[in-house]
Amino acid sequence: MTGELFAGRYELGDRLGSGGMSTVVLAFDRRLERNVAVKLLAEHLADDQDFVTRFRREALSAARLVHPNIVQVYDFGLDERSGRHYIVMEHVAGRSAAEILREQGILPVPEALSIIGQACRGLDHAHQHGVVHRDVKPGNLLRSDDGVVKLADFGIAKALSEESAITQVGSVLGTAAYLGPEQASGVEATPASDIYSLGVVTYQFLSGRLPYEAQSLTELVLRQRQEAPILLSDLNAEVGPELSHAVDRALALEPQDRYATAEDFHEALQDGVRGVEPPPPPVTVEQRIPSAPTPRPAPAPSTQPAQRRRRRLAPALVILVALIAGIAAILFATRSTDTVRLRRVVYEQVDRTSQELQQLVRQNTR
Repeated sequence: MTGELFAGRYELGDRLGSGGMSTVVLAFDRRLERNVAVKLLAEHLADDQDFVTRFRREALSAARLVHPNIVQVYDFGLDERSGRHYIVMEHVAGRSAAEILREQGILPVPEALSIIGQACRGLDHAHQHGVVHRDVKPGNLLRSDDGVVKLADFGIAKALSEESAITQVGSVLGTAAYLGPEQASGVEATPASDIYSLGVVTYQFLSGRLPYEAQSLTELVLRQRQEAPILLSDLNAEVGPELSHAVDRALALEPQDRYATAEDFHEALQDGVRGVEPPPPPVTVEQRIPSAPTPRPAPAPSTQPAQRRRRRLAPALVILVALIAGIAAILFATRSTDTVRLRRVVYEQVDRTSQELQQLVRQNTR
Protein backbone atom coordinates (compact mmCIF):
# COMPACT_ATOMS: atom_id res chain seq x y z
CA MET A 1 0.00 0.00 0.00
CA THR A 2 2.91 2.36 0.70
CA GLY A 3 3.60 4.56 -2.32
CA GLU A 4 0.23 3.75 -3.92
CA LEU A 5 -1.62 6.68 -5.50
CA PHE A 6 -5.12 6.70 -4.08
CA ALA A 7 -8.12 8.54 -5.59
CA GLY A 8 -5.79 10.11 -8.14
CA ARG A 9 -4.07 12.48 -5.68
CA TYR A 10 -3.13 10.89 -2.33
CA GLU A 11 0.19 9.08 -2.08
CA LEU A 12 -0.29 6.54 0.70
CA GLY A 13 2.37 6.09 3.38
CA ASP A 14 2.71 4.42 6.75
CA ARG A 15 -0.28 3.04 8.61
CA LEU A 16 -1.31 5.18 11.60
CA GLY A 17 -3.93 2.85 13.04
CA SER A 18 -6.56 0.26 12.22
CA GLY A 19 -9.83 -1.18 13.45
CA GLY A 20 -12.48 -3.67 12.40
CA MET A 21 -14.14 -1.24 9.99
CA SER A 22 -11.31 0.97 8.76
CA THR A 23 -7.60 1.65 8.46
CA VAL A 24 -5.96 5.07 8.81
CA VAL A 25 -2.79 5.80 6.85
CA LEU A 26 -0.54 8.81 6.51
CA ALA A 27 -0.64 10.22 2.98
CA PHE A 28 0.73 13.08 0.95
CA ASP A 29 -1.76 15.20 -0.98
CA ARG A 30 0.03 15.85 -4.28
CA ARG A 31 -2.44 18.53 -5.32
CA LEU A 32 -2.12 20.72 -2.19
CA GLU A 33 1.35 19.42 -1.21
CA ARG A 34 0.62 18.60 2.41
CA ASN A 35 0.45 15.58 4.69
CA VAL A 36 -3.02 14.26 5.46
CA ALA A 37 -4.57 11.26 7.23
CA VAL A 38 -6.70 9.00 5.02
CA LYS A 39 -9.27 6.71 6.63
CA LEU A 40 -9.94 3.74 4.34
CA LEU A 41 -13.23 2.04 5.15
CA ALA A 42 -13.73 -1.71 4.72
CA GLU A 43 -14.33 -2.76 1.12
CA HIS A 44 -17.57 -4.63 1.78
CA LEU A 45 -19.27 -1.40 2.90
CA ALA A 46 -19.30 -0.12 -0.68
CA ASP A 47 -21.99 -2.72 -1.51
CA ASP A 48 -24.39 -1.42 1.15
CA GLN A 49 -26.41 1.43 -0.35
CA ASP A 50 -27.93 2.38 3.01
CA PHE A 51 -24.45 2.72 4.44
CA VAL A 52 -23.28 4.79 1.47
CA THR A 53 -26.17 7.21 2.04
CA ARG A 54 -25.47 7.48 5.76
CA PHE A 55 -21.76 7.83 5.17
CA ARG A 56 -22.10 10.69 2.71
CA ARG A 57 -24.55 12.55 4.96
CA GLU A 58 -22.43 12.22 8.10
CA ALA A 59 -19.13 12.92 6.36
CA LEU A 60 -20.61 16.10 4.88
CA SER A 61 -21.79 17.20 8.33
CA ALA A 62 -18.34 16.56 9.80
CA ALA A 63 -16.66 18.47 6.95
CA ARG A 64 -18.66 21.58 7.86
CA LEU A 65 -17.20 21.69 11.38
CA VAL A 66 -14.29 24.11 11.49
CA HIS A 67 -12.80 24.59 14.96
CA PRO A 68 -9.30 24.52 16.49
CA ASN A 69 -10.27 21.53 18.66
CA ILE A 70 -11.81 19.42 15.88
CA VAL A 71 -9.88 17.44 13.28
CA GLN A 72 -10.80 19.03 9.96
CA VAL A 73 -12.31 16.80 7.26
CA TYR A 74 -10.95 17.82 3.86
CA ASP A 75 -12.43 15.31 1.44
CA PHE A 76 -14.43 12.08 1.21
CA GLY A 77 -15.69 9.78 -1.50
CA LEU A 78 -15.29 6.41 -3.22
CA ASP A 79 -12.13 5.28 -4.97
CA GLU A 80 -13.45 3.51 -8.05
CA ARG A 81 -10.31 1.50 -8.65
CA SER A 82 -10.14 -0.10 -5.18
CA GLY A 83 -13.85 0.09 -4.38
CA ARG A 84 -13.14 1.66 -0.98
CA HIS A 85 -14.80 4.64 0.65
CA TYR A 86 -12.38 7.09 2.19
CA ILE A 87 -12.21 10.20 4.33
CA VAL A 88 -9.30 12.62 4.09
CA MET A 89 -8.59 14.44 7.35
CA GLU A 90 -6.13 16.85 8.84
CA HIS A 91 -3.03 15.04 10.02
CA VAL A 92 -2.27 15.67 13.69
CA ALA A 93 1.40 15.10 14.46
CA GLY A 94 1.33 13.85 18.03
CA ARG A 95 -0.30 11.12 20.11
CA SER A 96 -3.81 10.01 20.97
CA ALA A 97 -5.07 10.10 24.54
CA ALA A 98 -5.20 6.29 24.38
CA GLU A 99 -1.43 6.23 23.82
CA ILE A 100 -0.89 8.76 26.60
CA LEU A 101 -2.94 6.61 28.99
CA ARG A 102 -0.98 3.49 28.10
CA GLU A 103 2.27 5.27 28.86
CA GLN A 104 1.26 7.14 32.02
CA GLY A 105 -1.58 5.11 33.55
CA ILE A 106 -2.96 8.08 35.50
CA LEU A 107 -2.63 11.68 34.36
CA PRO A 108 -1.84 14.59 36.68
CA VAL A 109 -4.92 16.72 37.32
CA PRO A 110 -3.68 19.79 35.34
CA GLU A 111 -2.76 17.67 32.30
CA ALA A 112 -6.03 15.74 32.38
CA LEU A 113 -8.15 18.88 32.65
CA SER A 114 -6.20 20.59 29.87
CA ILE A 115 -7.07 17.74 27.49
CA ILE A 116 -10.69 17.52 28.62
CA GLY A 117 -11.17 21.30 28.55
CA GLN A 118 -10.09 21.50 24.91
CA ALA A 119 -12.27 18.50 24.05
CA CYS A 120 -15.22 20.28 25.71
CA ARG A 121 -14.72 23.30 23.46
CA GLY A 122 -14.69 21.11 20.36
CA LEU A 123 -17.80 19.22 21.47
CA ASP A 124 -19.63 22.42 22.34
CA HIS A 125 -18.97 23.80 18.84
CA ALA A 126 -20.23 20.60 17.21
CA HIS A 127 -23.36 20.47 19.37
CA GLN A 128 -24.18 24.08 18.55
CA HIS A 129 -24.13 23.05 14.88
CA GLY A 130 -26.35 20.03 15.43
CA VAL A 131 -23.63 17.37 15.21
CA VAL A 132 -23.34 14.63 17.86
CA HIS A 133 -20.04 12.73 17.97
CA ARG A 134 -21.39 9.41 19.33
CA ASP A 135 -17.94 7.89 19.80
CA VAL A 136 -15.98 10.01 22.29
CA LYS A 137 -13.11 7.90 23.63
CA PRO A 138 -9.36 8.31 24.26
CA GLY A 139 -8.49 7.02 20.79
CA ASN A 140 -10.46 9.89 19.23
CA LEU A 141 -8.73 12.59 21.29
CA LEU A 142 -5.54 13.61 19.50
CA ARG A 143 -2.96 15.88 21.14
CA SER A 144 -0.49 17.53 18.78
CA ASP A 145 3.16 18.01 19.63
CA ASP A 146 2.42 21.64 20.50
CA GLY A 147 -0.30 20.66 23.01
CA VAL A 148 -3.46 21.32 20.97
CA VAL A 149 -6.16 18.67 21.48
CA LYS A 150 -8.49 17.79 18.61
CA LEU A 151 -11.51 15.50 18.46
CA ALA A 152 -11.48 13.08 15.53
CA ASP A 153 -14.11 11.01 13.69
CA PHE A 154 -17.14 13.28 14.11
CA GLY A 155 -20.28 11.73 12.69
CA ILE A 156 -18.58 8.59 11.44
CA ALA A 157 -19.88 6.51 14.35
CA LYS A 158 -23.45 7.08 13.21
CA ALA A 159 -22.68 6.01 9.66
CA LEU A 160 -21.13 2.82 10.99
CA SER A 161 -23.68 2.21 13.75
CA GLU A 162 -25.65 -0.51 11.97
CA GLU A 163 -22.47 -2.30 10.93
CA SER A 164 -20.35 -2.00 14.06
CA ALA A 165 -20.03 -4.74 16.67
CA ILE A 166 -20.59 -2.25 19.50
CA THR A 167 -24.34 -2.39 18.86
CA GLN A 168 -24.47 -6.15 19.34
CA VAL A 169 -25.42 -7.53 22.75
CA GLY A 170 -22.57 -9.70 24.02
CA SER A 171 -19.65 -7.48 23.07
CA VAL A 172 -18.44 -4.56 25.15
CA LEU A 173 -14.81 -4.16 24.20
CA GLY A 174 -13.25 -0.77 23.57
CA THR A 175 -15.76 1.77 22.34
CA ALA A 176 -18.82 0.39 24.13
CA ALA A 177 -17.27 1.02 27.55
CA TYR A 178 -17.72 4.76 26.91
CA LEU A 179 -21.38 4.58 25.88
CA GLY A 180 -23.98 6.41 27.92
CA PRO A 181 -26.69 4.25 29.52
CA GLU A 182 -29.21 5.39 26.90
CA GLN A 183 -26.85 4.48 24.03
CA ALA A 184 -26.07 1.09 25.60
CA SER A 185 -29.83 0.49 25.76
CA GLY A 186 -30.22 1.29 22.05
CA VAL A 187 -31.60 4.84 22.32
CA GLU A 188 -30.43 7.50 19.85
CA ALA A 189 -27.41 9.46 21.08
CA THR A 190 -27.74 13.14 22.03
CA PRO A 191 -25.27 15.83 23.16
CA ALA A 192 -25.81 14.52 26.71
CA SER A 193 -24.48 11.15 25.52
CA ASP A 194 -21.26 12.81 24.36
CA ILE A 195 -20.94 14.53 27.75
CA TYR A 196 -21.31 11.17 29.50
CA SER A 197 -18.61 9.64 27.28
CA LEU A 198 -16.27 12.55 27.99
CA GLY A 199 -17.02 12.06 31.68
CA VAL A 200 -15.86 8.44 31.35
CA VAL A 201 -12.64 9.62 29.69
CA THR A 202 -12.09 12.16 32.49
CA TYR A 203 -12.68 9.45 35.11
CA GLN A 204 -10.17 7.20 33.36
CA PHE A 205 -7.57 9.98 33.13
CA LEU A 206 -7.76 10.65 36.87
CA SER A 207 -8.08 7.08 38.17
CA GLY A 208 -6.47 4.81 35.60
CA ARG A 209 -9.67 2.75 35.39
CA LEU A 210 -13.15 2.86 33.89
CA PRO A 211 -16.14 3.73 36.10
CA TYR A 212 -17.74 0.40 35.10
CA GLU A 213 -15.81 -2.77 34.27
CA ALA A 214 -17.97 -5.17 32.25
CA GLN A 215 -17.47 -8.15 29.97
CA SER A 216 -20.61 -7.69 27.87
CA LEU A 217 -22.99 -4.97 26.84
CA THR A 218 -25.71 -6.56 28.97
CA GLU A 219 -23.49 -6.47 32.04
CA LEU A 220 -22.56 -2.85 31.34
CA VAL A 221 -26.22 -1.81 31.16
CA LEU A 222 -27.00 -3.59 34.43
CA ARG A 223 -24.06 -2.02 36.23
CA GLN A 224 -24.94 1.45 34.97
CA ARG A 225 -28.52 1.03 36.17
CA GLN A 226 -27.74 -0.54 39.54
CA GLU A 227 -24.43 0.91 40.69
CA ALA A 228 -22.82 4.28 41.19
CA PRO A 229 -19.13 4.58 40.26
CA ILE A 230 -16.63 4.92 43.08
CA LEU A 231 -15.96 8.61 43.65
CA LEU A 232 -12.67 9.79 42.17
CA SER A 233 -11.71 11.35 45.49
CA ASP A 234 -11.71 7.82 46.95
CA LEU A 235 -9.33 6.59 44.22
CA ASN A 236 -6.94 9.50 43.77
CA ALA A 237 -5.71 11.65 46.65
CA GLU A 238 -4.98 14.49 44.21
CA VAL A 239 -8.68 14.79 43.34
CA GLY A 240 -10.69 16.86 45.80
CA PRO A 241 -14.35 16.10 46.58
CA GLU A 242 -15.61 19.09 44.56
CA LEU A 243 -13.77 17.99 41.41
CA SER A 244 -14.90 14.43 42.06
CA HIS A 245 -18.54 15.55 42.24
CA ALA A 246 -18.13 17.59 39.04
CA VAL A 247 -17.06 14.46 37.13
CA ASP A 248 -19.72 12.37 38.85
CA ARG A 249 -22.52 14.58 37.54
CA ALA A 250 -21.32 14.03 33.96
CA LEU A 251 -21.84 10.30 34.67
CA ALA A 252 -25.44 10.71 35.85
CA LEU A 253 -27.75 7.89 34.81
CA GLU A 254 -30.40 10.17 33.29
CA PRO A 255 -29.33 12.53 30.47
CA GLN A 256 -31.26 15.47 31.96
CA ASP A 257 -29.23 15.16 35.19
CA ARG A 258 -25.96 15.78 33.35
CA TYR A 259 -24.64 19.15 32.24
CA ALA A 260 -26.72 21.04 29.70
CA THR A 261 -23.67 21.74 27.51
CA ALA A 262 -20.08 20.60 27.18
CA GLU A 263 -18.98 24.10 28.14
CA ASP A 264 -20.96 23.77 31.40
CA PHE A 265 -18.99 20.60 32.11
CA HIS A 266 -15.75 22.46 31.43
CA GLU A 267 -16.70 25.26 33.82
CA ALA A 268 -17.71 22.76 36.52
CA LEU A 269 -14.30 21.08 36.26
CA GLN A 270 -12.55 24.43 36.62
CA ASP A 271 -14.72 25.27 39.64
CA GLY A 272 -14.04 21.84 41.12
CA VAL A 273 -10.30 22.45 41.10
CA ARG A 274 -10.94 25.69 43.01
CA GLY A 275 -13.05 23.84 45.60
CA VAL A 276 -16.46 24.93 44.29
CA GLU A 277 -19.24 22.33 44.20
CA PRO A 278 -21.01 21.77 40.85
CA PRO A 279 -24.54 23.15 40.57
CA PRO A 280 -27.38 20.66 41.18
CA PRO A 281 -29.25 19.24 38.19
CA PRO A 282 -32.26 21.34 37.13
CA VAL A 283 -35.71 20.33 38.33
CA THR A 284 -37.66 19.08 35.31
CA VAL A 285 -41.35 19.56 34.63
CA GLU A 286 -41.89 15.86 35.38
CA GLN A 287 -40.35 16.34 38.80
CA ARG A 288 -42.46 19.40 39.56
CA ILE A 289 -45.74 17.88 38.34
CA PRO A 290 -46.09 14.18 39.29
CA SER A 291 -47.83 11.94 36.77
CA ALA A 292 -51.32 10.60 37.53
CA PRO A 293 -50.37 6.97 38.32
CA THR A 294 -47.67 8.15 40.75
CA PRO A 295 -49.10 10.98 42.90
CA ARG A 296 -46.01 10.97 45.15
CA PRO A 297 -44.12 14.28 44.88
CA ALA A 298 -40.51 13.95 43.71
CA PRO A 299 -37.86 14.63 46.35
CA ALA A 300 -36.13 17.99 46.28
CA PRO A 301 -32.95 17.96 44.15
CA SER A 302 -29.82 17.18 46.13
CA THR A 303 -26.65 19.23 46.02
CA GLN A 304 -24.90 15.94 45.22
CA PRO A 305 -25.52 13.83 42.07
CA ALA A 306 -28.66 11.73 42.15
CA GLN A 307 -26.61 8.54 41.94
CA ARG A 308 -25.32 9.13 45.47
CA ARG A 309 -28.75 9.00 47.14
CA ARG A 310 -28.16 5.45 48.23
CA ARG A 311 -25.39 6.71 50.52
CA ARG A 312 -28.10 8.22 52.73
CA LEU A 313 -28.96 4.75 53.92
CA ALA A 314 -25.72 4.53 55.90
CA PRO A 315 -26.73 6.79 58.84
CA ALA A 316 -29.99 4.92 59.32
CA LEU A 317 -28.21 1.58 59.30
CA VAL A 318 -25.71 2.84 61.86
CA ILE A 319 -28.56 4.02 64.10
CA LEU A 320 -30.35 0.68 63.81
CA VAL A 321 -27.19 -1.32 64.59
CA ALA A 322 -26.42 0.90 67.58
CA LEU A 323 -29.98 0.55 68.82
CA ILE A 324 -29.88 -3.24 68.59
CA ALA A 325 -26.54 -3.31 70.41
CA GLY A 326 -28.02 -1.12 73.13
CA ILE A 327 -30.99 -3.45 73.46
CA ALA A 328 -28.73 -6.43 73.95
CA ALA A 329 -26.69 -4.63 76.61
CA ILE A 330 -29.80 -3.56 78.49
CA LEU A 331 -31.36 -7.01 78.40
CA PHE A 332 -28.24 -8.72 79.77
CA ALA A 333 -27.84 -6.15 82.52
CA THR A 334 -31.46 -6.16 83.67
CA ARG A 335 -33.12 -8.40 86.28
CA SER A 336 -35.58 -10.95 84.94
CA THR A 337 -38.50 -9.22 86.70
CA ASP A 338 -37.88 -6.06 84.64
CA THR A 339 -37.23 -7.81 81.35
CA VAL A 340 -40.85 -7.89 80.13
CA ARG A 341 -41.36 -4.16 80.71
CA LEU A 342 -38.07 -3.22 79.07
CA ARG A 343 -38.67 -5.45 76.07
CA ARG A 344 -42.06 -3.82 75.49
CA VAL A 345 -40.54 -0.32 75.43
CA VAL A 346 -37.48 -1.27 73.40
CA TYR A 347 -39.39 -3.33 70.87
CA GLU A 348 -41.63 -0.35 70.19
CA GLN A 349 -38.53 1.73 69.48
CA VAL A 350 -37.11 -0.97 67.21
CA ASP A 351 -40.41 -1.20 65.35
CA ARG A 352 -40.50 2.56 64.75
CA THR A 353 -36.88 2.63 63.58
CA SER A 354 -37.45 -0.38 61.33
CA GLN A 355 -40.45 1.30 59.71
CA GLU A 356 -38.46 4.50 59.15
CA LEU A 357 -35.59 2.52 57.63
CA GLN A 358 -37.93 0.65 55.28
CA GLN A 359 -39.44 3.97 54.18
CA LEU A 360 -35.96 5.37 53.55
CA VAL A 361 -35.01 2.29 51.49
CA ARG A 362 -38.18 2.64 49.39
CA GLN A 363 -37.51 6.33 48.74
CA ASN A 364 -33.92 5.73 47.66
CA THR A 365 -34.50 2.70 45.47
CA ARG A 366 -37.46 3.95 43.47
